[in-house]
Amino acid sequence: MKGSGYYKLRYMLWMTLCACILGSCSQLLGWGVLLWSAEDPPIPSGTVLPVYIRSNIDQVWVAGVPSEYIQPGVMDKFEIPLAQFEFSGSKNAAKTRAAAFAPLALTYAETLQDGLPIREEPDNGARRVYRLKMGQIIKVLNQAQGNPAISATGDPLPGDWYRVLTEDGSAGYCFSYRLRLFEHTRGPLMAGAPAPEKQEDPDLDMALAKIWSPESYGAMIAANRIDLEALGKRWRFSPGQDAGLARIHTAELDRTFSYTGIQPDGPRSWRFEGASLGMTLQNDTTLAVHYQDDGGLRRTLIFTALPSKVEDLIAQETERRNALFANIYRQGPAFVSANYGTLIFFEDGRFTWSGSGLLIPRIIPSAALGSGAVDMDLFLAPSLAGRYEGALSLRFDRIGGGSVTVRFMYTLDERGLRIEYAPPEHIEGVTVLRRDASPTVIFFYRNREPGFEGAGEF
Repeated sequence: MKGSGYYKLRYMLWMTLCACILGSCSQLLGWGVLLWSAEDPPIPSGTVLPVYIRSNIDQVWVAGVPSEYIQPGVMDKFEIPLAQFEFSGSKNAAKTRAAAFAPLALTYAETLQDGLPIREEPDNGARRVYRLKMGQIIKVLNQAQGNPAISATGDPLPGDWYRVLTEDGSAGYCFSYRLRLFEHTRGPLMAGAPAPEKQEDPDLDMALAKIWSPESYGAMIAANRIDLEALGKRWRFSPGQDAGLARIHTAELDRTFSYTGIQPDGPRSWRFEGASLGMTLQNDTTLAVHYQDDGGLRRTLIFTALPSKVEDLIAQETERRNALFANIYRQGPAFVSANYGTLIFFEDGRFTWSGSGLLIPRIIPSAALGSGAVDMDLFLAPSLAGRYEGALSLRFDRIGGGSVTVRFMYTLDERGLRIEYAPPEHIEGVTVLRRDASPTVIFFYRNREPGFEGAGEF
């Protein structure tokens, strides 16, 4: 903050200007509440003050000093930066605002992490409006309701969201996990602390703003073969700037890194101070994350920024699968084979299969019951796409609980449903790669009339 001599000089200039233009500076503009404590004169935040002038050019208010804070030889008016004072209008309105502000009027906070963000909304996914420096002091304005900040392990972090104000006038929301709250009444607030320097790093801002998913997610989206089970795990790299806890969470690794700040480490590269972790932005959608494994070896994992949110991708894939199942249901919903029984699909995604004894235990396990759920979770290799429409999983209810899964390729025509058993060894991930050397193909006729029975095996 600027010294008292500076403000005394400015005040004298204001008095001269007022005398020339108005003949007096005593005309009251209104009342308001001091948000950030003043040093000279020493007035605590939360104090109701009369205000006489607002200067948009100099970005200051000229306010009166309450009688209890006037000292001999000190002027009765002083300047306040615009952002550090809240104008209320009437004196009663200012008193009402001060009463609401009172519980946190003297509360400030010190930043315990370099780069801790102030966000536009009380949500750790909201846009960052300011990046705090280690040890920077901010004013706590009020507690806010928001989405809990999530730790690197996926659990809610202890703490609360607060609306805060920086000395230079930036305002927004900050989570308290990496803040030290304290009370301050009067006197120098940042004695001996250097003023924080704003260092713009748009590349870092971009890296911290994106959601980084493993490159396997990008590959499945590029191939249009979504594995909902894998996507639902929401594997990712989380810089964790709200908590100083970064997390690598993939199918092979789940590890958390505690750090105190993020610093440049080369072109579009940064290191996480206090942790064996770094990251490099290879391009705007690809991030290389470097870390040391338990043996001290440097490892690198590649993450990608997806074109859509994971939630949206899950919704789109779920809709696609529902449409495929609805088509099978509309064609039936009951299909009959004299040798392999009756397969009936239900609108809620369930099925029953009676009379399938010839397939037990060679294809259908002995523990499988005659009912279960249908999952349209499989895709066909290009070499199979011309022969079958798709593939599905029948998840049979299991004796004693749980389920057992049997997979089939299928096609529909005006006569009925044709399915072909897909052995597990012919499936990679969610893709059926090839047919069995001696395939089991079953044709079910559409059962549209009571008592009708068809038969057939190819």
